[in-house]
Amino acid sequence: MNDGLTILVIGGYGTFGGRIVELLEDEPRLTMIVAGRSLERAGTYCQGRTNAKARLVPAAFDRDGDIAAQLVAHRPDMLVDASGPFQSYGARKYRVVEACVSNSVNYLDLADGSEFVEGIRILDSVARAVGVYVLSGVSSFPVLTAAVVRRLSVDMTRINLIRGGIAPSPFAGVGENVVRAIATYAGQPVELRRDAEIRIGRPFTEQMRFTIAPPGHIPLRSTLFSLVDVPDLRALADQWAHARTIWMGAGPVPEPLHRALIALAWLVRLKMVRSLLPLARLMHFASNHLRWGEHRGGMFVEVEGSTGLGTYMRRSWHLLAEGDDGPFIPAMAIAAIVRKVLAGDAPRTGARAAVRELTLDDYEALFAGRTIYTSIMETPAADLPLYRRVLGEAWHAVPREVQTMHDNRGTAHAEGVANIVRGQGLLARLVASFFRFPETGAAVSVAVRFDVADGVETWTRTFAGKPMVSRQYAGDGRSDRLLCERFGPFTFAMALLPDGDRLRLVLRRWSFLGVPLPMRFCPRSDSYETGKDGRFYFNVEIGHRLTGPIVRYRGWLVRSS
Repeated sequence: MNDGLTILVIGGYGTFGGRIVELLEDEPRLTMIVAGRSLERAGTYCQGRTNAKARLVPAAFDRDGDIAAQLVAHRPDMLVDASGPFQSYGARKYRVVEACVSNSVNYLDLADGSEFVEGIRILDSVARAVGVYVLSGVSSFPVLTAAVVRRLSVDMTRINLIRGGIAPSPFAGVGENVVRAIATYAGQPVELRRDAEIRIGRPFTEQMRFTIAPPGHIPLRSTLFSLVDVPDLRALADQWAHARTIWMGAGPVPEPLHRALIALAWLVRLKMVRSLLPLARLMHFASNHLRWGEHRGGMFVEVEGSTGLGTYMRRSWHLLAEGDDGPFIPAMAIAAIVRKVLAGDAPRTGARAAVRELTLDDYEALFAGRTIYTSIMETPAADLPLYRRVLGEAWHAVPREVQTMHDNRGTAHAEGVANIVRGQGLLARLVASFFRFPETGAAVSVAVRFDVADGVETWTRTFAGKPMVSRQYAGDGRSDRLLCERFGPFTFAMALLPDGDRLRLVLRRWSFLGVPLPMRFCPRSDSYETGKDGRFYFNVEIGHRLTGPIVRYRGWLVRSS
């Protein structure tokens, strides 16, 4: 047990440094020296943390000055470099680290550059001789990704692919140094492992799509990820030397701004411009002012490989963070290591990339109490019923009657009763007629036939002898992890969301003849399913701001023998 610890945080009032302080300020055994170029800004920040139990001390720190003298003046036990950009530290990029080692000060940083983090090992022998630990890249990339890969690959003897990505909320707030780092490496050559060889990649000029969707929660919208220069490209290659391909990306939103960055990166790749660094200030302004969408973000890691028996496996880890909790994740690794030090569990001495310092269990303890949700998923068997494939683990959270109704593998029937109310406006009646929604009526007899073929369910609903047909299937591409239902030329993609004793169907996308349509023009729907006493109950309410209510039908069904 450590009675006290003094930490000097360079960039302590900045985007990431401030979050580190906030994650640790409840610890009275800590003295945190909040340092940066501006003593005034450091003082203002410290004065604003009125509930801090830790002792916060503002200080000026110039990394271009006499670093050793500044360390002697502050006498920290640990230095945390949360400033950057680490890609542009120049010829003596490790001068802060070297000063720390020379003065027996432990060192952590949030470095996001693969070359900087890999190169830290040159100080390993001297750090061990002095008896200090030097950990680089103490952030989501690569600490969290490495912890996840260890969990996902626990029974794999061969790994074909490791890939991952982070998708920040558009409202997370991007620091200027982060933007400068991106501007420094966008379009420039970086080394990565591809097809078991070291190849050259160009950040932001190669892309993939992925949908982050922990079961039981509304998934993030399908996100475009671009290759980025992060420590994982080399650090994970060192840890998993037999992995054939390692790829890491970022999915900044809104997507139009992301695509603009892609276009600029291609200008660098084609040598039409030397660097995007002159545009860094404009990029920073755009990312923090031109923002819209949902205030939620996420992260994923996916591993493909085989077991010793030759069984091929694909596992993915999904993280979803709501609101303001997501931006704290990159700072959590340093907070966790500091708390371990206070508990008497300090890292071993030496200089290295921080890929084995924390486990996924350590992170899950940090996520608890926040609106952060994670899940590990495997590719579902193709012969599972449709709703079970889409819901994944959340299938077990829905009522038994709902499971029974959706346990369709061939042809099935159900019968029951519904109460129906159609909208009265002219437009509402026209829309209802187009989709063949049922007519108004009380205690109307209902029969439903489910026909399953090639993973597609055809639903033929018959209300008082009049049919309404739709087809349901698992979405892919931009509708991945969603349930799609097609009525003629229109397709509606819905998230399946367990909510207490109900299964809600939440509209997320819609299209006409395959062409995506803006969600602001989408019909409004309140649809859910539930069960009680052996009966399956349904409630469907559809409307539009131009038409008002279009139709509402609710009732119950029982499977036929």
